[in-house]
Amino acid sequence: MPLICGTCDGAAAGPVRVRLVAAGAAVVTVGAGLGLRAVAAGSVAKYGADALYTVMLVALVVLVAPRVTPLTAAASALAVSWGVEFLQLSEVPAELSQRSTVARLVLGSTFNPPDLFWYAVGAAVGWSVHSAVCSFPSRRRAGAGLTPAS
Repeated sequence: MPLICGTCDGAAAGPVRVRLVAAGAAVVTVGAGLGLRAVAAGSVAKYGADALYTVMLVALVVLVAPRVTPLTAAASALAVSWGVEFLQLSEVPAELSQRSTVARLVLGSTFNPPDLFWYAVGAAVGWSVHSAVCSFPSRRRAGAGLTPAS
C-alpha cells in the first residue's frame, strides 16, 4: 500500500503523530464550519459547510488510516459525502433528523444536487492540504545528513 507521504513511513513522524495532526485538523474544520454558520448566511454558509463537511471527512479518514495516500483519503471522503447525499433520496435521513440533532447534522434531510459539487470542492481542498502537508520534509529526515559545525 502506498504511504501517505515521506513523513509517515516510520523513519520520521509515525502514525501516532499523523493521527494527532488529523484529529487537530478535524477539530479545526468543525470550528471553521461553526464559525462560517455564525458569520455567513444563505448559499455561502450552506455550500461552505458542505465543502467543510468533506474536508472533515478527509481528516477522519487520515485519522483512521494514517498511511493512506492523499488521493485515497479524498476519494473516500467524497464517496461517503455523496453516499450520504444520495441516501437523502430516501425517507430515512429525514425521519432520523426529526428525532435527533446529531442525525440532522451528520445525515441532513433532503437531497440537493448542488451539494454534490461542493462535496467535490471539499475533497479537492482536503487532497490539496493533505498533499501539501506531505510535501514538508520531516525535521529528523531533513537533519539526518547534517553534521555538527566545527
